[in-house]
Amino acid sequence: MSDILVAEGIAENFRFMVLEVTKQVENAWKLLDTRNPKLVESISSRDDYIDVLKSVIENKCFSAINRVGAADRRVVNQLRAMTTLASNLERIADFAENVVAQTEYLKDFDFLKRYDYGKFFSEILQALGLCHDAFIKRDMGLAFRICRSEFSLDYLYKVQFDRILNELRSGAETENLITSHLILRYLERMGDALLNVGEAIIFAVVGEKFKIKQYEALKENLAKSGIETPISDLEFQSIWGSRSGCRIGRVQAPPDPAKVSGGVLFKEGAKRKILREKENIERWEAIMPGLPPRILSVQQEDSQASMLVEFLDGCTYQEVVLNAEMSVVQNATFVLEQTLLYVWEHTKSFGPGQADFLTQLKSRLPDVYRLHPFLKETPKTVGGVQAPSLELLLARLEPDATKLISPFTVFIHGDFNINNIVYDHAAQSIRFIDLHRSKLSDYLQDVSVFLVSNFRLPIFEEPLRERLNWSARNMYAFAKRYAEQSKDATFQARLCLGLARSYITSARFELNKRFVKDMFLRGVYLLDRMAAHKGKPWEEFTLPEDSILF
Repeated sequence: MSDILVAEGIAENFRFMVLEVTKQVENAWKLLDTRNPKLVESISSRDDYIDVLKSVIENKCFSAINRVGAADRRVVNQLRAMTTLASNLERIADFAENVVAQTEYLKDFDFLKRYDYGKFFSEILQALGLCHDAFIKRDMGLAFRICRSEFSLDYLYKVQFDRILNELRSGAETENLITSHLILRYLERMGDALLNVGEAIIFAVVGEKFKIKQYEALKENLAKSGIETPISDLEFQSIWGSRSGCRIGRVQAPPDPAKVSGGVLFKEGAKRKILREKENIERWEAIMPGLPPRILSVQQEDSQASMLVEFLDGCTYQEVVLNAEMSVVQNATFVLEQTLLYVWEHTKSFGPGQADFLTQLKSRLPDVYRLHPFLKETPKTVGGVQAPSLELLLARLEPDATKLISPFTVFIHGDFNINNIVYDHAAQSIRFIDLHRSKLSDYLQDVSVFLVSNFRLPIFEEPLRERLNWSARNMYAFAKRYAEQSKDATFQARLCLGLARSYITSARFELNKRFVKDMFLRGVYLLDRMAAHKGKPWEEFTLPEDSILF
C-alpha cells in the first residue's frame, strides 16, 4: 500500500468503512432473526455515516490523484481502486437497508426462514472480512476469494428463486413470497458489489481492470505455458486497438517470461473468435512457418476462451511508414510484397471466388449511420454537384456485383490493416497479427483494406500524408502487376468495390466529421462510377487511381 493512502488518512477511513458496512449487514441479519425494532433506527443512522465516509474517501482520492498526476501510475491505480471500493461498499450498505425496508411487508417473519437466508449473510460477511487485508496486503488470493463470493451468492439465489417461483404457482402466501424474493434479491446484489470490490483490488495490484473470469483465464494460461511468475509481479499493458470484442493485453515479467523476449499477449473473448484465430494461426504456420505469432497456451470455458501468444519483436508497418528512414520503408515494403507473393502463390486455388463486398458494406452501414446520422439525413454534394443516394446505388449495383468473381482464391489475412503487419528490420521479416478473420477468398479483400487503412489515418501533416500515399501507390502497383500476371481481367472493378466498401464502413471508426464525409463520399463516388459502367463488360472498367490517395 502506498504511503499517500496512510498520510491522507484514506487507509484509516477505508478501515472504518469496512467495519461500518459489516455492522450494517450484521444488523440486517439480526433484524430478520429477532424482529428487534431498535435495529431499524440503528441501521438508518449508520447508513448516513457510511455515506459520509464514502464521500470523504472519494474526495481525498480525487485530490491525491490530481497532485500525483501521471508521475506514479501505481499510486494512481491504488487511489482509483479505492474509489471503486468505497462506492461498492456503500452499495452493500444500501442493500442492507433495503432488506430492512422490505420486512414491513412480511406478514410472518418466520416465513422467510424457510429460504435459509443465513447462508447468504454468512457468505457476504466472510467476503467483507477479507476486504481490508486483501487491499492493504495486495493479496491476490484474498481478492480472488472475494470475487468468488458472487458466484456462491448467485447459486444460493438461484436455488431459492426456483423454489419461490414454484410456490407462487399455488396462489397462496403471495405477499410473503414476493417480499421474500425481494429480500433474497438484495442479498444476491450484494454479491455483485463484492465482485466489483474484488476486481478493484486486482486492479490495484496488477494495474489493469480484469474481470474475474479474465483473471482466472490468464492465471491458467500462464501456468499452462510454463510462466511461473506470480500475477502480482507481472506487468500487464492493455492494447486498445482491437475492435474484435476481445480483451488483449501484453504480459511481461522481469526478466524473461517463458523465454520469450518480448513477453506474451493475452487474448480473451468469445470462444468462436479465439478458437478461429487459433486455427488460423496454425494454418498460417503451415503455409509459411514463422509468419504468425507462436501460440503458447489455449484455455476454453463455456462460451469464452483465451490464449497466450508470442509478442512479436519489431514495429508495425504503420510505424515504419510514418517514422523510419525512407530506405527502411522501401525495404519493409519489398519484404512485405515478397511475403504476399509467396502466400498468394502457395495458397492459390483456381476456381471462382467472391469477397461479397456489397453484403459486407450493407451489414456495417447501420453502425455508420448510428455514429454519423448526418450522412444519411443531409444532402451530399461533391464540388457543388448532388451525389447520388447510397441506397439507390447499392440497389442498382447488387445484381451486377454478384457477377464480379475472382478467377482464383488465396488465403487472406482478413483484416489487412497496416497496423496488423509487423516488420522486424534485424530479421528482415514480415509477420501477421490479429488473424481471426483469415480465410480463403479474393485477394483484393486484403488489398482494398490495406489501401484504405493508409488513407483513413487521421494524420494531416503533408510530409506524413505523402509517406502514406507512397505506401498506397506501391501496394496498388504491386497488386496490379500480380493481376496482370494472373490474367485477372476484372481486377480494377472488384478493387473499386472493395475500396468503396472500406471507405464507407471506415466512417464508423472516426469522429472527425469533415474527414468522415470525405471517406464516405469517396465510397459513394466509386460506386457511382461503377453504376455508370453498368451494362458494359467489367473487364473494360477503369479504377480512378487517385481515389486511393489523400
